[in-house]
Parts: sequence; C-alpha cells; structure tokens
Amino acid sequence: MESFRREVREWLSANLVGEFAELRGLGGPGREHEAFEGRLRWHRHLARSGWTCLGWPGERSVQEQVVFHEEYAEADAPAKVDIVGEGLLGPTLVAFGTPAQKERFLPKIKSLDELWCQGYSEPNAGSDLANVQTKAALVNGQWVINGQKIWTSNAHYSDWIFVLCRTEPGSQRHHGLSYLLVPMNQAGIEVRPIRQLTGTSEFNEVFFDGAVTAEENIVGQPGEGWKIAMATLGFERGTAMLGHQVSFRRQLDAIMAAAPDHMREKLTRAWLELHVMRSHTLRTMNDDPGPEASVLKLFWGGWHRRLGELAMESLGPESMLDGNEWQRMFLFSRAETIYGGSDEIQREIISHRILGLPK
Repeated sequence: MESFRREVREWLSANLVGEFAELRGLGGPGREHEAFEGRLRWHRHLARSGWTCLGWPGERSVQEQVVFHEEYAEADAPAKVDIVGEGLLGPTLVAFGTPAQKERFLPKIKSLDELWCQGYSEPNAGSDLANVQTKAALVNGQWVINGQKIWTSNAHYSDWIFVLCRTEPGSQRHHGLSYLLVPMNQAGIEVRPIRQLTGTSEFNEVFFDGAVTAEENIVGQPGEGWKIAMATLGFERGTAMLGHQVSFRRQLDAIMAAAPDHMREKLTRAWLELHVMRSHTLRTMNDDPGPEASVLKLFWGGWHRRLGELAMESLGPESMLDGNEWQRMFLFSRAETIYGGSDEIQREIISHRILGLPK
C-alpha cells in the first residue's frame, strides 16, 4: 500500500502545476463558485488519468480509496465538481441500473462529460423526505414531471438530475415513489439560485412544469424509489469522508496555532474527537453502507459546526469582519447538521435500525 501511496503522491505533485497549481485549496462546500471552470478542467484531467470513480466496483480496493482521498487532501488539490455523479448516482446505477442505463450514463459520469445534481428535498419534504409531493405520470412513453425541489446543490451547473417523485396517484409516505433520471436542459425546468448566509449561491430551487424524460430513465421499478433513494444516501458516507477529515485536521491545526491558551481544553477535545471520527470511519467502512453511516453523519456534522464556533472564538472581534475565512466556515457549517439528512433524522435511524427502539 505504501507503493500506491507514493504513486498517488508523485502523480499529484507532477500534475498540480501550471494553471492547476492556482486551483489549490479552491472549491468545496460553501465555495462551489470558486474557479468552477478551472476545477472542471482539473477533474477531467483526473478522469483521463484514471483517478475518478475509484469507489465503483472493480476499480480500487477500499484501502486504495482511503489512500487516494487522504493524499488528495494533503496535496490541497481543488475540490471536485461532480461528487454527486461520481459518488452518489454512479454507485446507485452500478447497483440498481439496467445494462442500458449503465452503458448510457456511467462512461459520461466517469469522464465528466455530464454533470449531475440530486432532486430530493422539497419545501415540505426536507428532513421528512417521505413527504415528497413532486409528481410524475407516464404519458406516451415519457414521464411528465410537475413539482418543486429545493436546496439542490449545483443545479445551475448540471446537465442531469435524479429525481425522487410520486408516480402512484393517492400514495403516501414511502409508498408509490420512483427514482427518475431527468435532463436539465429543457423548457419544463427552471433553476433559481438561493443566496446563502455566506453570500454565495450553490443551492438552488428547481421547478418542474411539464418536464419530461424517457420511460426507460427510471431506476428500478415504479414504486421502488424510496429503497433506491436510501441506498444513494448510504453511498454519500464513503471513503471520501477520510479526505474530508484530513481537511478538518488542517483547519483544526490552523485554529490551534492562533488560539489563546484559555482555549486549550476545548481544542484538545476537538482533536480527540477527530481521531475518534477517523477510527469509526475505518471500522465501519464496507461496500454495503448500512445504518452505521448515520452515526458518522451525526458525528462529523456536529463536530465541524463546533469547530466553526471555536474558530470564531479564537479570532475574537476580528471574526466579525466580512470576508473572513473562519466566518465563512462558521456560517456554512450551520447547514452541515441539516443537509444530507438532519441530525433528528439520523437519530431516528440510529434508534430504530441500530438500537432496535420502538417508533
């Protein structure tokens, strides 16, 4: 494994040069607007060199994925632009897609020729995702879609969206939902960016007014959408989280270097918790994400939010100045205990599916 680590490190050192060197540290949650076109060129360069979609079956072992994500973060390489396609939809299609769907979509995800976003949350179906009301009906060989999605990351950059919608009239909750693959570039779809506390707009509202997609662009059978949507969320907690933890450690190191002495106990606790997070991630990592993924989501979301608070405390009054990097992290980390499944929902999953508590 050390030889593979050396290979990754040497490749990153040799390729993060020229225009790509200027992208170091750019992008990521709350900063998706940064050098998007440049990061897309970098991501396609990664693809041509065989460094994308490492988590797909038959690509790389879990140990190799861990090494790659850690070295990628250590190199301060720019954030990838299509983690939704590569990390969420790709594994979902590998597991549930038809041979035709795999042939049509997987190569273009891998090459970054098509970018994806996720159509889950709605104004009244965020944490309570089973309350989805966006509807689709099969008409003359096409699914016709009407409704609204919200908090759709990078919808304004995306070519396709996978949509959880209600295809069985009169159905409720987890029943009657389907998982559709829908092209974004059509008259029936409108994207409206949402301005965030950070002043950026990586989240969007997406409106469907008679939007269409081909009948065969359904993953699984009609009514199986909930099962497939939950599998997609499970893939979100994969080996890439170890790369995020390297970034978390670098943020913590920077805060510790600048913090006053009276914060030592809080920072020591944060350091210990980060090591616990890494140990838990390694211990529960496998190819079939289960409810343990909710423990990790609950842990890292709360930890990073608390780190943002420590960053503001370490800076004191200066933390209130606009444009401060720690202020941006503090503000955006508020969302990390909500998106991808709120803390309340993660606790529900843990209580029922791990602890076996009654509803």
